[in-house]
Amino acid sequence: MSQRIAIVGAGQSGLQMALGLQANGYRVTLLSNRTPEQIRGGKVMSSQCMFDRALQAERELGLNWWDDACPPVEGIGLAVPHPEQASARAIDWAAPLDRPAQAVDQRLKMPAWMEAFVARGGDLRIADVGPDELEDLTREHDLVLLAAGKGEIVSRFERDASRSPFDKPQRALALTYVTGMQPRTPFSRVCFNLIPGVGEYFVFPALTLSGPCEIMVFEGIPGGPMDRWAEARTPAQHLAESQRILQTYLPWEAERCERVALTDDNGILAGRFAPTVRKPVLTLPSGRLVFGMADAVVVNDPITGQGSNNAAKCCKVYLDAILARGDQPFDQDWMERTFDQYWQYAGDVVAWTNSLLTPPPPHILALLGAAGQAPALAARIANGFDNPPDYFPWWLDPQACHQLINQYVAEAA
Repeated sequence: MSQRIAIVGAGQSGLQMALGLQANGYRVTLLSNRTPEQIRGGKVMSSQCMFDRALQAERELGLNWWDDACPPVEGIGLAVPHPEQASARAIDWAAPLDRPAQAVDQRLKMPAWMEAFVARGGDLRIADVGPDELEDLTREHDLVLLAAGKGEIVSRFERDASRSPFDKPQRALALTYVTGMQPRTPFSRVCFNLIPGVGEYFVFPALTLSGPCEIMVFEGIPGGPMDRWAEARTPAQHLAESQRILQTYLPWEAERCERVALTDDNGILAGRFAPTVRKPVLTLPSGRLVFGMADAVVVNDPITGQGSNNAAKCCKVYLDAILARGDQPFDQDWMERTFDQYWQYAGDVVAWTNSLLTPPPPHILALLGAAGQAPALAARIANGFDNPPDYFPWWLDPQACHQLINQYVAEAA
């Protein structure tokens, strides 16, 4: 295979693509703005809980290197505090996943994949990539993929206003990686907690540099009582703020955290961004094209935990399309069609995720409440995280939703 492909960005999608193309005989150039050592020694990058279909995309490429070491995520649980009774829950249920999920700290995963790429003969370049570098790459390669999730270069892709309902961040985000948390029984799970008018908190087991841990994810409504991360200037203050939120709003979660400690001083992150869909093809001043993938073109709020899952699935769609293309040129029509194929899946993820950033409509409150009475309905909701298109049409259609509720509640009775 004589074709040369450059990939800008060494995250989930960029590295998965680089290793997948390499295994199929392509000559691949991978560009990262950090070395493996800098990534290992840096701050955590995401919460990256990956469900079975995304993990399968890794397994197909032989990249599932942490199956034995990573604690499994065996289910999904949901709790909503009771509006009148302190410490009580208005909604509280949990359901097992059909197949476990897992979360491997990207500081562990990405350097290992980068080193494998180099060991297998790949061309890894450590560089900041701007428009001039993209021009050079498009001259030297048959296809240039932009797989970076942020940075000035990503903003050059045109925002797709028709698919991007929000123009500013919808949540103040924070991550806290800890050890010493009491595990959930009888099965491990992502524990989702929805605090009306305040925000969301979810937590799940994971694997970090030092071994098993739990990842706490905070999603505060901007300007609200969970949006105080700017005041937490040290790792100790960040941990204290994490515990304050739980003690204030979620006492059943605070109970689990009496003995927690940070995994490391870099096991914290806070920030915010607007969920955005961008048009997938960037035309450079020379007229040559760059094709965006994963977070470069579809970035969701982490409230549904789909970021790494989308990255893995986008990579699979694009990789299959590249392999099927053979020696034909990667023109704009091919790029648009390939992205459209991914969007058939990603569009539902965007619709579902964005729906959770606004106050839930009555049919969703009824659905989440009914799941507490109907275990099979709870399981159906839990397993949708693996394939969000399964939520449609009933997630957005009140009539279809009530039909679904009635069906499952009748079966449970």
